[in-house]
Amino acid sequence: METLSDGEVMAQVRDGDVGRLGVLFERHHGRLYNYCLRLTGDSETSRDLVQEVFFRMLKYRHTYRDDGAFLPWFYRLARNTCFDHFRGSGREVAAEVESFDREAPGPAPSEEAEHREEVRLLSRALGRLPVDKRELLVMARFGSLGYQEIAEVLGTTVGAVRVRVHRALKDLRQAYRTIEREVAS
Repeated sequence: METLSDGEVMAQVRDGDVGRLGVLFERHHGRLYNYCLRLTGDSETSRDLVQEVFFRMLKYRHTYRDDGAFLPWFYRLARNTCFDHFRGSGREVAAEVESFDREAPGPAPSEEAEHREEVRLLSRALGRLPVDKRELLVMARFGSLGYQEIAEVLGTTVGAVRVRVHRALKDLRQAYRTIEREVAS
């Protein structure tokens, strides 16, 4: 069983043991895929972006500093990769984001159907947000990053992250309500 932290493994990769990148891939490819998927709305593109992020980890391994801040460094690479994709493709974001992962055991069938519909509407609402707000919510709610880590990724303060998350959630609620009205009519 691997007992080294992500930072320790990345330091080994940086120092020349590039085979250790597989450990980080196994630990983080699922989370990274979900991050890319929620930004792009496309599963095939997201798989390609995951591969590109790990390629860039290898290419830019010398930029990793062994200061215990692996996740901010990792997400900075992922963020840059996704934004490079958006610039290169000439489009900003997809109109609808594929559904969220679900971990809890299923409730009653009627509750399950209602939950699936809410998740579908929430996915559509998230897809309508500008990419910067979508990215922030993905990192804060689905990326397992704390506000301090998000601030490091974005190069801003924790206070600014809190304000931006609050505003993004407000916009998400409004987009959700709009979609609910559209579906109801």
